[in-house]
Amino acid sequence: MDNGDGPKKWGFQGNAELNASSISVRGVLNRVYANLDKDDKRPTIPLGRADPTEFPSYQTTRLAPDAVANAAFSYNFNCYAPTGGIAETRRAVAEYLSKDFPYQLSPDDVYLAAGCTQAIEIVVSVFARPNANILLPRPGYPQYEARASKKGWEVDLDSIEALADENTVAMVIINPSNPCGNVFTSQHLKKIAETARKLGIFVISDEVYSHLAFGSNPFVPMGVFGSIVPVLTLGSISKRWIVPGWRLGWIVTCDPNGIFQQSGFVEGIKNYLNITSDTPTNMQGALTQILKHTKEDFFSKIINILREASDILYDRINEIPCLICPHKPEGSMVAMVKLNLPLLEGIIDDVDFCMKLAKEESVIVLPGITVGLKNWLRISFAIELSSLEDGLGRIKAFYHRHAKKE
Repeated sequence: MDNGDGPKKWGFQGNAELNASSISVRGVLNRVYANLDKDDKRPTIPLGRADPTEFPSYQTTRLAPDAVANAAFSYNFNCYAPTGGIAETRRAVAEYLSKDFPYQLSPDDVYLAAGCTQAIEIVVSVFARPNANILLPRPGYPQYEARASKKGWEVDLDSIEALADENTVAMVIINPSNPCGNVFTSQHLKKIAETARKLGIFVISDEVYSHLAFGSNPFVPMGVFGSIVPVLTLGSISKRWIVPGWRLGWIVTCDPNGIFQQSGFVEGIKNYLNITSDTPTNMQGALTQILKHTKEDFFSKIINILREASDILYDRINEIPCLICPHKPEGSMVAMVKLNLPLLEGIIDDVDFCMKLAKEESVIVLPGITVGLKNWLRISFAIELSSLEDGLGRIKAFYHRHAKKE
């Protein structure tokens, strides 16, 4: 009870700017899930988030949890981690990535992070200064503020040159792509490097889906072109090892010419790491064994499942008149699908489509506006093949129910 002794007005309130600008896959999907019909007894088909961990076909290699257990029971990883991570683990990441490079990375090029999301936060924070800007892809991962253009899911280099100004410090690519499902060719990556060099900016290469390529283009890391332009590689074990909840990633300076060192970036990242949280040391201890000893047959199994799932998605989407998949996904776990709204009755936009689809069919799909494309959908195909067939069949039934009458 207020007896008159309390303050007349509390001196705090929520951050309105944060509330207005915070768009995320998780936040949007929470809204879509809230629209499910609790009386629908069918299983919910999760096509909205690239997290297949609940499905037996996508179970991680047994080596991975064993490595975590061994690290914990060794009692060697209960301490605080040194800045940047445990030296042995940084060496293991450098050796793992160097297999695909024309030069050898050093452990000093590697900085461990709590997943690729924290890696993004660190990099953006280190380069933050008044008026600085970074060119980012649209559609793209919503952790990035979209700035760049698209051209058949490749980077539109002419637009990049037009967008860049004296305050531009970097451009971001996501390869293999989330949300488009494309994989850049080596030739295109080289053109990106040459364009960035011409503009005097560096490249941030988000490679969280590295090696998850199952089409005509093999995965080529952007760091291969580090001698042309400085490259910051962001990666993690989340997707390739199917352990997104482990939050274990890295930032790597792919820069044999030492430009990051000269520019002060290396010093900046070390200073930032001194004031941010570390990746758990037991996970760092496990990472060394995971990177060194995972068998190739595990990776091949996941690639084969994703290839088959991509085929199913593309074929079934083509059977639904209101959906258009312009490019068959050849990498990652997701694809972008365009909504043909004039063929639908009573559907306003992509958000409305996803909300009603969840309520009527218990199928979860991500509205394209979340990743920068209104009236598109991002669909994840990384689920059991039978569940994928079921989910796409329900979307087809949803179309027939809402199809505009002639």
